[in-house]
Amino acid sequence: MPAFLTVDHLSVATADGKPLFSDLSFVLNREVIGLVGRNGCGKSTLLSVLAGDREAASGHITRHGHVALLRQVRAASGSVAEALGVAEALELLRRMEVGLGSPADAALADWTLEGRIDDILRQMGLDGLDLNMSVAGLSGGERMRLAISALLLCQPDVLLLDEPTNDMDVEGRALVINLLKGWRGGALVASHDRALLEEMDAIIHLSPVEVDIFGGGWSDFVAARDAARERAAADLRVAERNAKQLILSVQEQAERQARRDKAGRAKRAKGDAPKILLDAQANRAQRTAGRGRDDGVRRTEQAQHIRDEARRQIEVVTPLHIDLPSSVLPAGRILLRMEDVICDRAAGNEGHGRRLFGPLSLVITGPQRIIISGSNGSGKSSLLRIIMGQEQPSSGTIFRAEGMSAMLDQHVSLIDPGLTLLENMQARYPDMSVGRAHDVLARFAFRNRDALRPAGGLSGGERLRAGLAMVMGGPVAPQLLVLDEPTNHLDIETVEILEHTLRQWDGALLMVSHDRAFLDAAGYDREINL
Repeated sequence: MPAFLTVDHLSVATADGKPLFSDLSFVLNREVIGLVGRNGCGKSTLLSVLAGDREAASGHITRHGHVALLRQVRAASGSVAEALGVAEALELLRRMEVGLGSPADAALADWTLEGRIDDILRQMGLDGLDLNMSVAGLSGGERMRLAISALLLCQPDVLLLDEPTNDMDVEGRALVINLLKGWRGGALVASHDRALLEEMDAIIHLSPVEVDIFGGGWSDFVAARDAARERAAADLRVAERNAKQLILSVQEQAERQARRDKAGRAKRAKGDAPKILLDAQANRAQRTAGRGRDDGVRRTEQAQHIRDEARRQIEVVTPLHIDLPSSVLPAGRILLRMEDVICDRAAGNEGHGRRLFGPLSLVITGPQRIIISGSNGSGKSSLLRIIMGQEQPSSGTIFRAEGMSAMLDQHVSLIDPGLTLLENMQARYPDMSVGRAHDVLARFAFRNRDALRPAGGLSGGERLRAGLAMVMGGPVAPQLLVLDEPTNHLDIETVEILEHTLRQWDGALLMVSHDRAFLDAAGYDREINL
């Protein structure tokens, strides 16, 4: 049987012609391949190209079988049946069942559809879901499960999945992993979920500099990536040492030639040798000096080119670092005390409310690190809003160390997309000078003109860095940092940067995340399940 997908020397660019990556070649058989790379490297664009939604800049794609791309289900997408793409087919079956179907209906009727819908919804943890209900009543994780269900109903041979575990709780992520483990076709998965990537048969790493393909899952990729970083660092050390030694050698050679030239001029000045001999010696010395200078320049430029290339490789493979300011948090300080806090959701169109969580009691003292876990819809985000004073509890008491807490939600909504980073910083801290705002942003890798960029054009990782600059750059750094799903829109390299940053920070953390690898790497003392 031929391969499902054959990709030959594919190059992909943005709509305005900016190259994303080039010369990608691979074959997809009955296997699952992961796609990784920094935000903006072209993962989503590649999936669109493979699905036939857009054209590649160059290269060839050969498809065998049905290739289907995961489509997001928006909150305003109508009913569940419409989101699944089966509303008209189900209506046709209803007409047939009551005897109102036409001969054309009979030819189109799929009597296996309802059974397949039930089986797929059960597989994705949505069994019993009312097909007539509005998708607006579903959580983000449930809508993602619904989108995958719609994809499976198409009975594809190849799944093209773009961040399929985004917004999903632990149970949902496990369902996606189990789906791919049992998948009998081909699949290409763009994801930053390291638990999911661990199950891949191979991983493709995209970057503007080069495209690499690694056999095995995430751990195998990390081992190869880290080895490449070590080689790049070693190459840079050798290149810098060689360049320095060569520059010194060229300088010494020039100094020796200068001494010979001086001696020749002194001998000529004495006049004790025939002029024709002195002129010949002078001409030879000039030619020798010229060749020496040319050779020295050539060798120096070559060494500097090798050094610059080694530096460029380090910049490509080595992530940046963020150092948060010290919280100056005493070990015994109480930052938060909650006693018997209850959160009820008000009655909706169905006419009845429900309890999200509670009664809940919680104390955060000193640099404690606490994670809040629970399934989609259990009230985790509501709890964080209550802790920050953005929402009132139904009952219970809360003490906060006022002014000592800061929160970043997954969308970093404290940033105004219509302002530059510098304007955002000064809007948050009106008394901050332009110079001080530049200094703060530079500490978070927004140097010089980067501080003047419109916030609306930032990538997920850049937006997170900017958000950290906003909450940590004031006159007094917060002592409690509250993070709501901080990794949802980040590439893996940015997640790793965030993990390292939080591990090094000396303040208290309260985190909500379904990314267990992130939580384990960042470190925590206690877990509260809602």
